[in-house]
Amino acid sequence: MTEPLKPQQLYHKCDISGWDFQTTESLESLEETIGQDRALEAISFGVGMGHEGYNLYVMGSSGLGKHTVVRDALLRQAEGETRRADWCYVANFSDPHIPNALCLPAGTGRILRGDMDQLIEDLLKDIPAALHSDEYRRRVKEINAQYKEREQSVAEDLGKRALERGIAMIDTPTGYTLAPEVDGKVLDSDEFQKLSQQEREHISTVLEEVKDELKEALGKMPTWQHEVRKQFRELDREFVTVVVDSLVGELIEKHNSLPDVVRYLEAAKEDIVNNFELFQRHERGEDKAPDGSDPQYDDYRINVLVDNADTQGAPIVYEDNPTYQNLVGRVEHFARMGTLMTDFTLIKPGALHRANGGYLIIDVEKILTNPFAWDGLKRVLNAREIRIESLERQLSLVSTITLEPEPIPIDLKVVLIGDRFLYYLLKAYDPEFGKLFKVAADFSEDMARENGGDLLFAQLISTLREREKLRHIQSDGVARVIEFSARRADDGEKLSLHMGSLLDLLRESDYWATRNESELIGRSDVQAAIDAQTQRVDQLRERLHEEVLRGTLKIDTGGVQLAQVNGLSVLQVGDYMFGVPTRISATARLGSGELIDIEREIEQGGSIHSKGVLILASYIGWRYAKFQPFSVSASLVFEQTYGEIEGDSASAAELCALLSALGDLPIKQALAITGSVNQHGEIQAIGGVCQKIEGFFDICKARGLTGEQGVLIPQSNVKDLMLRQDVIEAVTKGEFSVYAVNHVEEAMSLLSGMEAGVASDDGEFPEQSFNGRILSRLAQWTSLRQQFAGQGADQESPES
Repeated sequence: MTEPLKPQQLYHKCDISGWDFQTTESLESLEETIGQDRALEAISFGVGMGHEGYNLYVMGSSGLGKHTVVRDALLRQAEGETRRADWCYVANFSDPHIPNALCLPAGTGRILRGDMDQLIEDLLKDIPAALHSDEYRRRVKEINAQYKEREQSVAEDLGKRALERGIAMIDTPTGYTLAPEVDGKVLDSDEFQKLSQQEREHISTVLEEVKDELKEALGKMPTWQHEVRKQFRELDREFVTVVVDSLVGELIEKHNSLPDVVRYLEAAKEDIVNNFELFQRHERGEDKAPDGSDPQYDDYRINVLVDNADTQGAPIVYEDNPTYQNLVGRVEHFARMGTLMTDFTLIKPGALHRANGGYLIIDVEKILTNPFAWDGLKRVLNAREIRIESLERQLSLVSTITLEPEPIPIDLKVVLIGDRFLYYLLKAYDPEFGKLFKVAADFSEDMARENGGDLLFAQLISTLREREKLRHIQSDGVARVIEFSARRADDGEKLSLHMGSLLDLLRESDYWATRNESELIGRSDVQAAIDAQTQRVDQLRERLHEEVLRGTLKIDTGGVQLAQVNGLSVLQVGDYMFGVPTRISATARLGSGELIDIEREIEQGGSIHSKGVLILASYIGWRYAKFQPFSVSASLVFEQTYGEIEGDSASAAELCALLSALGDLPIKQALAITGSVNQHGEIQAIGGVCQKIEGFFDICKARGLTGEQGVLIPQSNVKDLMLRQDVIEAVTKGEFSVYAVNHVEEAMSLLSGMEAGVASDDGEFPEQSFNGRILSRLAQWTSLRQQFAGQGADQESPES
């Protein structure tokens, strides 16, 4: 008969006898992440690979500390890199709808922006000053004098010729007037009327001729005025050019090592000269001088899209909200006269711009749930450039004046962080994913405890304690934290690397140390934190166990029953797992070898559960029906279950219930069993073994421990045991037992109290063995079936 496990086998205790420290104050902090060598090597490879497509996908379950590890690894890599640069958008004076992009050394963007802002202020002062200088006024007078001299010359010549013909040309404030003149005297109207008819007609004729000549001469005046205005404009340009050449020339000299900046400044200089009126004082009786912040001067400003002046090493950007616009940038608009307007100063950067020359970190689930963001990111990575395009225009939702900024080339690594399920989905269904994200960094869920693993984990605990500014931890408290991590890993020989739960435990242990007025965190403080965590989420387990104890959910923990076994299952609510016993029953009767899984028939059983039932049916056929028909109809069911049944961890319990029904074998209800079974009857490992044992133990303890109660588990799960101390104490006192079995026959021997028996050469088992009882019952049913078949033939023969 299988012996129960010893108490020391139920808990893989952390041995602190070899530790040479009493508190974490004596432990050195870790410089590197432990247990993630594979992932760190992949990250190092992906970052160091300069070819296209070697972006990274960092995968693992939530709570492993992926973000922290990735950021720390990238910080170390970025420290020695100098790929960062400033990116600016400036006006394109030849095509304003396509602003130009400037790539500048880090820190130059804000300098150039300040230079251009100062240039505007200087132009607003120096251009008006130049156009009001004494030299300028003198040149204006010269031009006006030349125009006046030309006008007077024409007037004098015309006046002389008119006077010779008896017509006087008089210059008045309103223009020139013609009048007849006789003997040097200008005639008025009365005097003109006293002249003879012939003289009046002659004077009128001459007067008309002179008038026409005057009109012809005056007709040339607009042309002369246009020429004068042209001279004034050329004069203005001459003086403005001197000012602009001087001011912009200083900037060109300052930035002469940047050809793109020099070209921009040359274009800006030409545009300023062509539009110098913007910088003149408009004399409208206003005392207010032109303001450099006026939007009319925006064409000469610098839109610093990315400023890396204060960035050390390559930029590292984490985009928490990776929408399309937050990734690739956007062009904002403002309303003017009921119309949406924009200019290059309203171009806003995205995360890709800020991370250019460095690293961009994105949560893959977030980018996949934001419309168009995933396609936008792939388009940028494929094209190796960032092109700002509004979604509204792409979808033809609005028609507004907008810009088409010059694309910005990219040189960056994108790091996606997500779980394994999404990685394999993208790998299978997105053909571009594998080309763009060629490096997978897979985080480990746990680490081994052997070869100094516990001590290394103790250093990790000390490092996290220091980072969180918590109390120092006593060695026994460190040991309890390690044991908790082993329990969380579902493996007594490994430690969970879920940093989230570990940090929570340390913080909460520090809280309980505060409440207990302890200077150090001890084992009792850690245990108080663990108990409090369980207490906060334990209501559902308590209610289920309460229903069992009240008899609402029928679970026997004593006596014997036919074809009735206590199976064990695990329920998970969020991060909290707990075990509950479930009654599994079977029936068997004469039939034709049909096994009915009631859960499957009503579609309440999942595919894995159905697979387990088919496997156990295969075992029964192989074990008991090699040499005779399987003349049985049987059924299996989980009693009082109202949700989906999934998993095969109860297949061993189902098989035992069915064997009990086949052989009329009483089953001890003080025992419960968990484990899956294969076609050869071997018991296989399952998950949640600790929770399952504790779930049945709690029911037994509430009803009173008798010493006969216990749980059967797979032998391969012994290494996973990290049971509660109250369970271990009960085992130590002989009040509760845990058995490890390798085969279903071992389990049946414990459950029925009968040996399996050894088969003879002809395949027969002893009558008092449970195998002998089962084969005997099957033989009876086969004989009965043959009798019924014969009777049926006899009854049919007369009719035939």
